[in-house]
Amino acid sequence: MSTRVGMVSLGCPKNQVDAEHMLFDLKKEGYQIVADAALADVVVVNTCGFIESAKQEAIDTILEFCTLKQEGRIKAVIATGCLAERYRDEMKKEIPELDAVVGLGSNSKLPEIIRDIYRGEEQICAYGSKTDLPMEGGRIISTEPFYAYIKIAEGCSNNCTYCAIPAIRGKFRSRKMEDILEEARWLAENGVTELVVIAQDTTRYGEDIYGKSKLPELLRELCKIDGFKWIRTLYSYPERISEEFIDVLASEEKLVKYIDMPIQHCNGDVLRSMNRPGNEAFLLELISKLRARIPDIVLRTTLIAGFPGETEAQFEELCEFVKNVGFERLGCFAYSPEEGTKAFSMEGQVDEQTKERRADIIMREQMLVADRYNQAQLGKTIEVVCEGFDRYAECYFGRGTADAPEIDGKIFFTSEKKVQVGQYVKVELFDTMDYDLLGTVVE
Repeated sequence: MSTRVGMVSLGCPKNQVDAEHMLFDLKKEGYQIVADAALADVVVVNTCGFIESAKQEAIDTILEFCTLKQEGRIKAVIATGCLAERYRDEMKKEIPELDAVVGLGSNSKLPEIIRDIYRGEEQICAYGSKTDLPMEGGRIISTEPFYAYIKIAEGCSNNCTYCAIPAIRGKFRSRKMEDILEEARWLAENGVTELVVIAQDTTRYGEDIYGKSKLPELLRELCKIDGFKWIRTLYSYPERISEEFIDVLASEEKLVKYIDMPIQHCNGDVLRSMNRPGNEAFLLELISKLRARIPDIVLRTTLIAGFPGETEAQFEELCEFVKNVGFERLGCFAYSPEEGTKAFSMEGQVDEQTKERRADIIMREQMLVADRYNQAQLGKTIEVVCEGFDRYAECYFGRGTADAPEIDGKIFFTSEKKVQVGQYVKVELFDTMDYDLLGTVVE
């Protein structure tokens, strides 16, 4: 019987796409892929190393499988992904139970590394160049069969002072448009109806290889592909949201009217400390323009509370901004100091309790904003893609165009007829439940 390999992929969708490439390579080399990693011979933990909570989750997951290895239930544990890339020596030293620590540039060597483990090699450490991280090649889709992510670029060159991504994944590098379109056509042919376009900064796509942003052109070409019903773009930076991009979003029917626009803060001084452009006036003008040109647009953003040097007055400004703008979707995180970043050694570090308190205040404010938005949806009939059946609630659940997979809320709905996973149905909304909506299918 061939060696069984299970993979646990943590963190963002970009990391998940890397995992899908690795799974394809393993299957191609004759390994048996199993869905439940605890039932595998070899477990690959594809780690996230972005912020402290993600690092802790990755370490806890690795140690959990190392315990299964000590009990004789699995044979080997391998760490890949951002944490393995970022903390090469530390992982080798601190977790000696690991059979291999594999950096991003050596992802494609995973089948060979597993063979070396079986030959008796002890704690293999493999690190290629960051630019060797595969962006092309086959994938085994690990999401629900009706949606998939497509990664259009790798790395980041924004150099925000709080972020370790450039150090982990290298400079921003776009894929060729023809390669992206070929992969998109393959996804459509294999039943994907919702395509989610991702990169560390999607709005920067093409600048490095074409001399200017080619995201609007890429989106128009993706919309021409038969089979896609919804196309969603994540991680669009506000300073690069161009008139052309807004035009495409407004005019293309398949593009869902949803922008994920990480702003992090609204105060100009805080943004400068983050090495981010803009200020409150710039953001308000952009948001006003987006809402005027695309009336039903859903805006999602992420914020950082308690960044070094953030005063109470600047935090109050952020609270008022959140209240006044009314982002339909918002997440706020307490600042996480990351080694190797400029912000790590900045003066004016905010204590942990204050950071958490500020993040909680923002999220409580957002709960009110989200509730007002949800209340305004009641009585409307919207299109929903079915994601499954909740046997405890005895109803189906899914998402509308206002909700990105794995990020936003759900719509729970009843139906007199059976609804299949991946089926699109019309749902009349009649109630709310925290961030979620309740409805019933109408003909």
